[in-house]
Amino acid sequence: MRAVAMPAAALMALLALAGCERSPAPASTTADPAAAQRIEADVRFLADDKLEGRETGTRGYDLAADYVAKRYAQIGLQPAGDGGTFFQQVPLLKATREQAGAKFEIVRGGRTIALRFKDQYLPSQNYNAAVHALTAPAVFVGQGVHAPELQHDDFAGVDLQGKIAVVFSGAPERFDNDRRAFYASSREKLRALVERGAVGVVYVNTAEDEARQPWSRSSESWDKPGMRLRGADGKGIDTFPQLQAIAYVAASAADLVFADGPQTAAQLFDAAEAGTLKPFALPGTITLAGRTRIEPAQSRNVVAKLAGSDAKLGTESIVYTAHLDHLGTGAPVKGDRIYNGALDNALGVSIMLEAARELAATKPRPKRSLLFVALTAEEKGLLGAEWFATHPTAPNGALVANINMDMPVLLAPTRDVVPIGVEHSTLQPAMAAAAKETGVALSPDPFPEEVVFVRSDQYAFIRAGIPAVYLDGGVAAAGKGPDPKAALRDFLRNCYHQPCDDVSQPIQYGDAARLARLNARIGVLVGDARERPRWNTGDFFGEKFAKGTPAQ
Repeated sequence: MRAVAMPAAALMALLALAGCERSPAPASTTADPAAAQRIEADVRFLADDKLEGRETGTRGYDLAADYVAKRYAQIGLQPAGDGGTFFQQVPLLKATREQAGAKFEIVRGGRTIALRFKDQYLPSQNYNAAVHALTAPAVFVGQGVHAPELQHDDFAGVDLQGKIAVVFSGAPERFDNDRRAFYASSREKLRALVERGAVGVVYVNTAEDEARQPWSRSSESWDKPGMRLRGADGKGIDTFPQLQAIAYVAASAADLVFADGPQTAAQLFDAAEAGTLKPFALPGTITLAGRTRIEPAQSRNVVAKLAGSDAKLGTESIVYTAHLDHLGTGAPVKGDRIYNGALDNALGVSIMLEAARELAATKPRPKRSLLFVALTAEEKGLLGAEWFATHPTAPNGALVANINMDMPVLLAPTRDVVPIGVEHSTLQPAMAAAAKETGVALSPDPFPEEVVFVRSDQYAFIRAGIPAVYLDGGVAAAGKGPDPKAALRDFLRNCYHQPCDDVSQPIQYGDAARLARLNARIGVLVGDARERPRWNTGDFFGEKFAKGTPAQ
């Protein structure tokens, strides 16, 4: 893996393109010890056991939100939430599934196959009905993708009207990363199924799915509530009421779903990897039933502002984001039931706070205004980000860019940063210039197949047409120390969304301070640029979500 190198002439051209009028900051890779200590203190508070994992809607999350608001005030930022406060209220609908009344039965060939709750299947939380029951024929529709621009249609030749769609996750591997990410999203799959008349959905895990995320992790937390945004009518937003029932099936039970069909589960798993899945009707019927406790809930984004120094450009805002929530408490692992979320995402919030402190001390201030938003409900589906992107506390149309920080895995000393998604917009020259000035190398995404550009809060801003970048920890080792990429793999395999994501890990706070400094420098360059960031010409996300926004 090579870091991105940039000759001096190219750097000067990029600075001119960015409209930078300030003298470049001196290049330095030396960590600021005071900044590192501030970040560590914030992480230790936010990931402390007394916050009980900061789950959205809990006392622990509220303690974290109050703490961030106090830190904003100490830094000297202005309240930018509702009613002159640091808080933006986010209305939510909370749904908790119940085991009583749950059913998954297949009637086929004169026999009934009943799947076992938790071990073999789980009903989805239903945000539209406390009790649901559905019996209907089923149709397998591959990965549920219709992408005419790529000559792909998983629905060709089958009728879904009034049927239950049986579907795999993901999207074909032959798709480029951007389109694969878009078509793999649950929102797009469910929308496509509703458009074709489906009344229910069964997601079947593949062996590959469970290699990444074992079924046991989901099943052990089956009673954890899900959430959706709540509209003014009290109903959930994007809850697809036409789909009367949704269920998830473990890979170990896939053969039961496909019993007596034209292909076995193993054959279909192979076809999914080969990109040769074809839709077909399944014999008999499937019955899905369940109960859900539905109740309104409320949480808060924590929002602050650093006003821009220019009368005209100051009406525009760059939004820094990092999600404040985590998973709360859950199934004990080695006797520990608190999922502290030190890296995910106490560290990201703490880096954002340090960047805010540095920007507040910058003289003169950047011309554009800067917003700092600690977001709620990322772990529930990017809900706090979506609410802010669609209900910004800044004037409508004033948001020009999003810089997101989520789960920087800084467990071994590095000399680089991974700017995920920067190639999609004119944020790229500012990022390159900021990296050069701060002495940080830029590395490509080490795991592009994970399509994380659509899996964190920046995607809510992208969907609103706002150019964004997601800054992640580096993967290039500093000196002869431990391999950061190996440390990242180990974390994802063993501690991601587990109780061991706590402050006992070897967090590199010096690297965190450097990342905060890079964040701040990006804000200066983008904040002072003559033109607001724009999507690149022909960019997939720009074409999909910002058709009314001129491209560069």
